[in-house]
Amino acid sequence: MSAPTYDVIVVGGGPGGYVAAIRAAQLGGKAALIEVAHLGGTCTNWGCIPTKALLRSVECLVEARKAKEFGVILGSVDFSLEAMVRRKDEIVSRLRDGIKYLLNSYGVTLIQGRGRLISPNKVSVNRPDGSKLELNGRAIILATGSKNRLLPIPGLSEVDVMTNEHEALSPTKVPKSLLIIGGGPEGVEFATIYSNLGSKVTLVEMMPNIIPLEDEEMSTRLSKILTSSGVTVYTKSVVKEVRPKNGYVEVCIRTDGAESKILVEKVLLAAGHIPNLENLGLEEVGVAYTERGISVNERMETSVKGVYAVGDVVTVSLAHVAFEQGIVAAENAMGLNSTYDSRVVPRCIYTIPEVAAVGLTTQQAREQKIDFITGRFPFTASGRALTLGETEGLIKVLAEKSSKKIIGVHIIGPRASDLIPEAALAMKMGATISDLAKTIHPHPTLSEALKEAALDAIGEAIHLGKKIRRAG
Repeated sequence: MSAPTYDVIVVGGGPGGYVAAIRAAQLGGKAALIEVAHLGGTCTNWGCIPTKALLRSVECLVEARKAKEFGVILGSVDFSLEAMVRRKDEIVSRLRDGIKYLLNSYGVTLIQGRGRLISPNKVSVNRPDGSKLELNGRAIILATGSKNRLLPIPGLSEVDVMTNEHEALSPTKVPKSLLIIGGGPEGVEFATIYSNLGSKVTLVEMMPNIIPLEDEEMSTRLSKILTSSGVTVYTKSVVKEVRPKNGYVEVCIRTDGAESKILVEKVLLAAGHIPNLENLGLEEVGVAYTERGISVNERMETSVKGVYAVGDVVTVSLAHVAFEQGIVAAENAMGLNSTYDSRVVPRCIYTIPEVAAVGLTTQQAREQKIDFITGRFPFTASGRALTLGETEGLIKVLAEKSSKKIIGVHIIGPRASDLIPEAALAMKMGATISDLAKTIHPHPTLSEALKEAALDAIGEAIHLGKKIRRAG
């Protein structure tokens, strides 16, 4: 029996993969999608969606605890961990089913199994039942995602470590004490979840700041917020060793040469992800890659004609990056001429309050020797934030001094993730800080703070006291 032939074969059913398959089908292509585990990849099953589902439960808990401030008397406030996890699982299942429905609606052939390149136009699939299948494709898109980064910490394999794929998102009980290794987005989100559920959380980050890729001012503020909620934050620190001790885990932490030991009930590893590159047939086919991911150009083409790669297998990043790259790869595989623009990519961290950003940080602008102006507006001065009872944080905008074009926007505060797209659009369209400042925003809304920050950058803020402007 001859191998079936497709216009586009996609290996991996995460955000980049399933979107690529759908886009190819929209363009009239016969598409096949190969997935070894669950549709939706890390984002739907072990990342974006389940963490945000649990975080929403935690938000409700925090709001209930503050209800008296709003004149609402609830009596005692408690939570059911089992119900929180069940709700999370139901949301994940619904989204998986939704992806399957979308694929079916576009006529995409879904194949369960592990895909591997045989040649630039052929893929083999190892099926769950042990059988093998070969597929021919005019184009192949690799979207195999990423996996947890494991750290070579002595003793780590001797203790029961929580990860996003193991226990952290489906706990049966809340640990009394928890040490989180990694202070990036994943680490601070888990710190938010577990500290508000009652864990005594310790967060360890090797860089000078938590969320080290974000603006230092946002990092400093978030660190203070986490500390005020009971989280112990170690920066410029590494976990040197862990070992089981009397039913607990003894953790040795080194900070600036000094060592300290603490006992915790659980350890959670949140040290980031690495690309899934193994057993893809990259070497045999000649696809160029490094340990950081598969090499591609702006059309998402690899070094082998007809083979594309998208998402975390290219560079571990964000689900919406994978979405966009999947569309670009599918369009090019179907004969169009599309390119991926990485200059304007919003970033969101779902703590309480949220952190969101787009463009350059203050430190990046300085490193690039850009002469820039800065505007800020605190949510304490926002009427809408006051009515919501969520006044922690601020919006910060950066603009090039000569052209006044916006080069970065940073938010820590309520619904930051919903506010950042306006800033991303402004940057994408090449808007100036004056364009943003002169745009009428509805009142009372949180979005007014973005306008006020822009006004502050040009020295015209209405709802801030008069001050002397300065760059940086």
